[in-house]
Amino acid sequence: MIKYFYSGLTLALITGLTACQSEATNNNAVQQVQQETPAAHPQAQASQPQTAPLIKDAATSLPAFKFYKVKSGIEFTNADIESGKNTAFVLFDPNCGHCQHEAGLLAKNYDKIKDINIYFVSMNEPALMASFLETFGKELVDKPNIEVLYDRNQEFIQKIHVPEQFPANYIYGADGSLKNHWEGEKEIGFILSELTK
Repeated sequence: MIKYFYSGLTLALITGLTACQSEATNNNAVQQVQQETPAAHPQAQASQPQTAPLIKDAATSLPAFKFYKVKSGIEFTNADIESGKNTAFVLFDPNCGHCQHEAGLLAKNYDKIKDINIYFVSMNEPALMASFLETFGKELVDKPNIEVLYDRNQEFIQKIHVPEQFPANYIYGADGSLKNHWEGEKEIGFILSELTK
């Protein structure tokens, strides 16, 4: 019996490590939305569904946000985005193999993305993100258009989108309007084409 327990535990652990699903992200979003529903107003609750809906479609225009630079802890907002360029947000988990792979592919093609703002955003603790680029995308380290950002207050999933898979990519044009978004691993040709449109 113990043998079967350890076999099942090993299989569950391997499955959990290889999947880049954002189940924890979705659960956190549901909890956050439910906490914000005022319990003291029964009339308001009666007119609303039991569970507040999550953001199913990506924000069509970039909303105001406040993230923090992982290296310095300095606040980073919309005002800090260099204007006149496409801006890409990559919502990632530092332990996600697909996220690591995408960072490596972008690093190898830096000359093609040097004129695009690219922000790697995660809700994980900064200590887990601190060496992400150094480990998986060395060529992106200290580039002026690349930044790793900590989403301390889970603003991304509250204001932009709740993805089902990582990495989740969102490209906004120079005017702040959504050009495209996708979830999960894609071919580098597709990614570069979408970033540079």
